[in-house]
Amino acid sequence: MRRETPFFSIIVPTYNRPAQLGLCLTYLSRLEYEPDRFEVIVVDDGSKMSLDAVIARFRGKLDVTLFTQQNSGPAIARNAGAARAKGQFLAFTDDDCAPASSWLRTLATRSAQESEQFIAGRSLNVLSGNPYSTVSQTVADYLINYYNSRPDQARFCSGNNLAMPYSTFRAVGGYNTTFPLGAGEDRELSDRLLYCNYRLVYAPEVVVYHFHELTLTTFVRQHFNYGRGSLQFYQARARRNNQPIIVESKSFYVNLLLYPFPGEWGFRRMQLRMLLALSQVTNGAGHFWARGHRNRKGCC
Repeated sequence: MRRETPFFSIIVPTYNRPAQLGLCLTYLSRLEYEPDRFEVIVVDDGSKMSLDAVIARFRGKLDVTLFTQQNSGPAIARNAGAARAKGQFLAFTDDDCAPASSWLRTLATRSAQESEQFIAGRSLNVLSGNPYSTVSQTVADYLINYYNSRPDQARFCSGNNLAMPYSTFRAVGGYNTTFPLGAGEDRELSDRLLYCNYRLVYAPEVVVYHFHELTLTTFVRQHFNYGRGSLQFYQARARRNNQPIIVESKSFYVNLLLYPFPGEWGFRRMQLRMLLALSQVTNGAGHFWARGHRNRKGCC
């Protein structure tokens, strides 16, 4: 039985969020999985405070290692964690996520069925009272539903719930380290692994709980950066495929703006719909800001 239980390396990039990291590690310590069959690699992406005290609380509860790097973004942090991994399989999550107790067990089952494939799980917002967090998760849910309508032929993954064999991650080159923000790097990885003839599978039973607390300011900044990342993704895809930049159709954005909010009514529903519109305005602003910045630098 032990030989049939795969060894996972769980990689958690973190930046300036010690409280969230502590909660993430708490949930990882409660996984229903043989404790000697997984390790946790925390990559501190240049936080302003020491994380030693957070990690120390889990010594003896988890096989956890902390590595620190200069602030470089989550793509480089994830690759740095993967470079130090001992596991046959890599499992990525974020410091503001709490994996379900069955997380590794369901990933192990899927890994046995989907040899050499990337497995994208589902993220559930637990901050339902926060309208900004709710809308950001709604945008993510829309992308999942749009790109992964056929789960066995998925086209989108998120780095907060993603697993694959270590050898496959290396074969596709890992995350694109030219992406400096937590924006666009997941779409680029999804597109590139399909280009390399690997398959992405969407597994909704593989669950993490997302507790990303947002304010109006951080909400606007997040979606502005998503717009910046989208342009970089389109550029990378165009270069790889030797074709002009191709963006989504108008219907993609119209359907996003019309995306329903089940169970929400009255002022709350109107508030969420207004924030959804704001997310796309700021996304577009980020996209065109990045395009203007590129043109000023004389880039092609």
